[in-house]
Parts: sequence; C-alpha cells; structure tokens
Amino acid sequence: MEPTHIEPFDALVLMSFGGPEREEDVLPFLQNVTRGRGIPDERLVEVGEHYYGFGGKSPINGQNRELLAALQQELKRRGIATPVLWGNRNWDPFLTDTVREFARRTSGSRFLAIDTSAYSSYSSCRQYREDFARTEQALAEEGLQVSFEKIRQYYNHPGFAAAQLECVRRGLADLAAQAGTLDPAKHALLYVTHSIPEAMLQASQRETIGYRAQHEQLMAWIDQQLAGQQPLTAELVFCSRSGSPQTPWLEPDINDRLEELAAAGIEGVVVVPLGFVSDHMEVKYDLDTEAAQTAADLGLAYVRAATVGVDPVFVSGLVDAVLERAAQVRGEAVEAPAVTAEGALRPGSGACSATCCWGSQRKPAAPSWDR
Repeated sequence: MEPTHIEPFDALVLMSFGGPEREEDVLPFLQNVTRGRGIPDERLVEVGEHYYGFGGKSPINGQNRELLAALQQELKRRGIATPVLWGNRNWDPFLTDTVREFARRTSGSRFLAIDTSAYSSYSSCRQYREDFARTEQALAEEGLQVSFEKIRQYYNHPGFAAAQLECVRRGLADLAAQAGTLDPAKHALLYVTHSIPEAMLQASQRETIGYRAQHEQLMAWIDQQLAGQQPLTAELVFCSRSGSPQTPWLEPDINDRLEELAAAGIEGVVVVPLGFVSDHMEVKYDLDTEAAQTAADLGLAYVRAATVGVDPVFVSGLVDAVLERAAQVRGEAVEAPAVTAEGALRPGSGACSATCCWGSQRKPAAPSWDR
C-alpha cells in the first residue's frame, strides 16, 4: 500500500509546554514562562527548587519525545506518511523555530496541531491558539506564510477515555492488593487535575461545558464502566495552585483533602492524575513528592495511578482525532465519537469560536503548567 498524506496539511505538530533539561536552563525557562508578569528572579529561583530537586530536568521533554515516536509509529502502521514535528511554548524546541525550519526546507505551510492537554480553558487550549497566531505573524514578517489548525480537546474522545479507565482499574487493583479488599469506609478515590483561577473556569464554560464539568463528565463515564467493580467514593481535587493568595482558585487542594479524609477515618487513597497526559513536573512533584509525603505523614496508604502516557489506545485515539479534524477542514461530514452526552462538535472542539475562554480580559494570566 502506498503511503498516504493527511490532506490538506503538510505536517502535524505535537505542541507542548516545554521544560528545562539541566540546572542552568531552569531560570531562563521560568523567565520565559512568566514573561510580562513582573515576577522577580529571586522568586523564580524559589519556584525553581522543584526542578532543582530533579537535577534541573523536567520530565516533560523526554515524555514528549516518547509520544512523538509513538505517533510516528502509529501513522506508519496506518500507511500515513505525513511528518510529525514537535514544538514547545517555553523551551527548546520552540514552535516557531520548528515550523520555520520545516517551511524553509519543504515549502510546507499548513499545520495541524496535537496539544498535550485534554480539557478546555485558557491555559490548556486557547493559549496554544495564541502561540499559533504568534508563530504565523512572526514567520509572515520573515516572508513565510503558514497556518495552523488543531485537534479538538479530547477529554471525552474514546481513546483518551479508555486509556484513563485502565489507569483507574490498575490503581484500584494496586490498593486492593495492599489492603486485601476495597472498603468504602476506609478507602477513597481522588481524581486530580491542575487548579485554575475561578475566573478562568467561568470563561471556559461560556460556550461549552467548561473545565471542571469536563473532568466530572469523564469521571461519571469511568464510574459507569466500572459499575460494581468500584465501591469507593470518588471526587475531584486539585493541585499546583500558584499566583496571588487573594485570587480564588479551584479547590480543594489535594493535600488539604488528604488531611480531611484522614481525620474522617479514611486509611488509604487511590490518586488518579485525570487532568494530565504524562508524568511531568506537576505529577512527579505535586503528587509523587508533596502529596505522597502528606499521605505518609497522615499514615494513609497512597497509590498513584498511571497517566495515559504512550498507551497505544490513547495514541491511536490522537491519530483518530487528527483524521477527524482534517476531514472537518476538508468540509466532509464527520461523525465525531465521544463517550459523554455533550459530544465533540460543540465550541471547544477543533473549531473554537473567536472568543472562547477569554474571560474578563483578552489575554488573562495563565498558571505555569508543565505540559
């Protein structure tokens, strides 16, 4: 079979947050992340301690290399020859550099992006669109005309959902193996995602169901799939709050909730990083280090479920989402699959409206997400 291309695109782009690779990268990386916010370097050095504790290297770049390779392999398996590039917002390889090099080398001008965030909010979707617009403008000034589309937010895509379901199943099995059995009087299931400012939440739900509700819909679907296999009380908690203490962010924080559960007699928890695609810094530090230590101090058994990473079902689902969006762009009728009643083709999918997730300001401040 002759290799095919994903028309009308010249290349796919895996788009992510980026992260430092060594200690001397940490401060410049954080300066990139916070540019324009007036945060002094002394404060950034404090924030950088999370990275210094891991030798100055964020796990995210290595994980993106693995995802890039997995996407390339899945495309090859399907006989698709469209190249897959990788570009970041805040660290090398930068999106603009990646696209510039490809456009000059091949004259390719149309790109379809796969971002590493499944849910809708300013930081997890719209800000990537602004990155694409900046790259389009910067390269236009150099005489290179490029354009971007992106796949939909895939929180309810069957591939992502099925991979998350298996992560939950394995996490529950691990706690059951430790405890002998799952007991709702002694154990709890905590789904975790990145906290965002409440104003950002409000913006995310103006034209679609919004950031929190998307997580809750996926949680409800997982619960339905597990049926009688999952007797524990499940709830959504948050991690990685940053910014001014006066600004309301989504709560409860996972550490606060662990304390409350321990006081109520809970003896063990399964923690599922539902809001994260891979084991990057929020997972490795906020969950595997900080929350795990909180649980240990409280005497709680603590099981952290896996992220979807490069699960073949998830990777295949991303390629399905690529083909879906390409068909939409070509003007074809698309029956986009979704595991929730909300569906996939409302605003917030591959064709967000011009004002989606703006909030009260055109470009609201974003939390520092390592994804």
